[in-house]
Amino acid sequence: MTLTIFYDGQCPLCMTEINQLQKLNHKNNLSFVNLHDEDFTDRYPHIDPVKAERIIHGETDNGTLLLGLDVTCTAWVLVDKHRWLKVLRWPLVRNIADLIYRLFARYRHRISSLIMGKRACEQCRID
Repeated sequence: MTLTIFYDGQCPLCMTEINQLQKLNHKNNLSFVNLHDEDFTDRYPHIDPVKAERIIHGETDNGTLLLGLDVTCTAWVLVDKHRWLKVLRWPLVRNIADLIYRLFARYRHRISSLIMGKRACEQCRID
């Protein structure tokens, strides 16, 4: 399986995770697309950048759209790390984990400001 991750390239926290995934992407089964690329809507007309800004989107090689923690968990499994994250997809845990993720995603720029000292960056990029 391959996975394309549509990420917020202006979010320092998001970029930290994307950079970690990129460094571990030895099998090249992940690709990364910045929602803020000028040609994003031309290249991916089926992905709404406003919705993808609210909740991370991913797309598998067979066209299946993944959202939120499904993207994160799948990505980490594909790079053979943090397999324990599968726990977040267990039926009893899933709803609570998804609620927490949605809250995190909504306030990620504020959280980034607290943790990393900057709320957003203009030129975040994959290392």
